[in-house]
Amino acid sequence: MAAATPHSVVGLAAAPPHFITIPHRLSSWGNFDHGDCVTAEEAFAKACHNPEIFISDNEVIRWATKHGVLEGAYLHQVMVWMQENGFHQSRHIYDDGQIYSVDWTNPSTLNSAIAEGPVKIGVAATQLQTAWNSTNGKTGWFGLGFNKDTNEDHCVSLCGYGSLNWLAQQLQVTVPAGVDGTKLGYAMFTWDSIGIIDQPSMIAVTEEAWLRTPTTVVKPAKTPEQESVTV
Repeated sequence: MAAATPHSVVGLAAAPPHFITIPHRLSSWGNFDHGDCVTAEEAFAKACHNPEIFISDNEVIRWATKHGVLEGAYLHQVMVWMQENGFHQSRHIYDDGQIYSVDWTNPSTLNSAIAEGPVKIGVAATQLQTAWNSTNGKTGWFGLGFNKDTNEDHCVSLCGYGSLNWLAQQLQVTVPAGVDGTKLGYAMFTWDSIGIIDQPSMIAVTEEAWLRTPTTVVKPAKTPEQESVTV
């Protein structure tokens, strides 16, 4: 990440005090059966587009298979490939925009990035999976009190921020008893669900963070006839 262009809030309008994007339709996009979390996150990011774009599981698996990342990938490499030739569906190509690194330890920087588009992060998954299991994988799980873990082995997406109370209201759940709901938290997509993670826990398990601007670039796909034309 050292050589990447960093996302900066300089010159941008201040991020709203709280923000969330909740797509109407979610999927695991193959990540229950395969290690394609990096590509699945790209599909989630497209679902956060307005109007919402739902990429089929088959297209996500096809794309990941074609690029050799069905069972593991580097986040930045996938984003670069997505810039060049993203998902193909419904006579369109859905690419990524310009890539920026994000300082996930700085709330104003991270919140600004999330308000522009979902932030793609690389995390250690062990404690996250325990939190996800607490609701049997249903949206509304809480990730709280995580310990430091640098074993990056999973990719997720941050699609919202605000107080734990506010985020819980958006997901129609209740903050666990004894937890200070006024503290900062983040809405996090993983494994066909959106949960809530407190800021210290997010920092404890995150190793890299990225913003795509714009998140989605929509292009018309070439017809078979156009593909066959040589110049």
